[in-house]
Amino acid sequence: MSVAEELAERIVALKPGALPAMTAQKCEDLLIDIVGLCVTARREDYVLSAAAAFDDGGISTVIGHRRTLSAAGAAFVNGTAAHGQDFDDTFEGGPVHAGAVVVPAVLAASERYNADGSMALLGIAIGTEVLCRLSLVVPKAVHRSGFHPTAVFGALGAAAGVAAALGMSPREIVDALGVAGSMASGIIEYLAEGAWTKRMHAGWAAQSGIRAALLARAGFIGPRTVFEGVHGVFQAFAHTSDGDYDALIDDFGERWVTDTLAFKPYPCGTMAQPYIDCARRLAARGIAPEDVSEFTCEVAEGTVHRLWEPLADKQRPPNGYAAKFAVPYLLAFGFVHGGVGLGAFTEDAIRDQRVLTLASKVKFEVDPDNPYPNSFTGHIKATLKDGSVIEERQPHLRGGAQEPLTRQDVIDKFRLNAAHGGWSAAQSEAALTLMERLYHQGRIDLGALRM
Repeated sequence: MSVAEELAERIVALKPGALPAMTAQKCEDLLIDIVGLCVTARREDYVLSAAAAFDDGGISTVIGHRRTLSAAGAAFVNGTAAHGQDFDDTFEGGPVHAGAVVVPAVLAASERYNADGSMALLGIAIGTEVLCRLSLVVPKAVHRSGFHPTAVFGALGAAAGVAAALGMSPREIVDALGVAGSMASGIIEYLAEGAWTKRMHAGWAAQSGIRAALLARAGFIGPRTVFEGVHGVFQAFAHTSDGDYDALIDDFGERWVTDTLAFKPYPCGTMAQPYIDCARRLAARGIAPEDVSEFTCEVAEGTVHRLWEPLADKQRPPNGYAAKFAVPYLLAFGFVHGGVGLGAFTEDAIRDQRVLTLASKVKFEVDPDNPYPNSFTGHIKATLKDGSVIEERQPHLRGGAQEPLTRQDVIDKFRLNAAHGGWSAAQSEAALTLMERLYHQGRIDLGALRM
């Protein structure tokens, strides 16, 4: 049997109502978080552009908008919105962002093709698990090759999730995965100038997963060896087919890596977040920006090309979106302002001279023993002008498995995001009521989210 065939057998063995309580709870949290992120970004120019580019009618909900689209169109717009602020969940072993891909894909397909709440829950759990586990087969290699793992593995995870939600057969699931392999894409050249393309990666993967599943359900044949083949996904995007496929299929459905998903406290690149925490603690010691001679950060080699170089651009990012992936700017902003929120990425914010002056003092050193990507850590050594040295370390990602957010934390984040997106308190509460029962009802109806 091929890897895809073994995976498909494990997927169909899972039945609605059989998910562990912790996994079901994580999928409930994912739903709340992703809907809030869609709402907070609903008026952003990139979301309006994404919605305007799709003119295919349908009944699937574009969250936070009155219009509806085809399932694929709604999945694209919602996935783009959910990922656009870089405030969505992260799987630390990848790193990949599963919720912004899988939740929009499964919701849109379920709403269009009449899957009930329990099947939608199963599809979201399976799609998330597949996406996250794929990132463990050849760790770091896809990023190192210049591709965005969320975009590449997202198409396959979404295909698996949609196929599960629609109750497809093992053969159809194999075909869906095989077809999705030819839809996988996503280069990381957005880093050069802060272009918008990363934002659409989750949406593109979500709609690709729907299309792949529907093609397979209609009898379209995909390659069985989409994963391990000599021209398969890993050879194409990681430049090797020699991977740990047990990380994908071994104990699938028995142990859920989905349970370890992290929810972000800051709307920016995940690996930057522990450094922001360190910077905030340094500032809390009473150190003024003007007291600092230099900040030196120990970093993982695998993060340098995305978050630290070119150093001058990371100290003075060209625009607000580029600033989300610039650790020197981010930790400086957190130090000066006591935190990093959605307001840190306006054109005025990225020209704050106190922040830029401090960011220009930030340097980095590669730590060969850094545990990335298995865990995300932070370290800052502050050398002050009086010659004293103060250090702060963060051993894990706040919001991750070592320090998870509570359900109330997730709801509070949703309310803040919904308010930022222009929803009233009444609209937010109506949406929360819908989400509370969504996985426990019959036909999926997201009409209460069309506001």
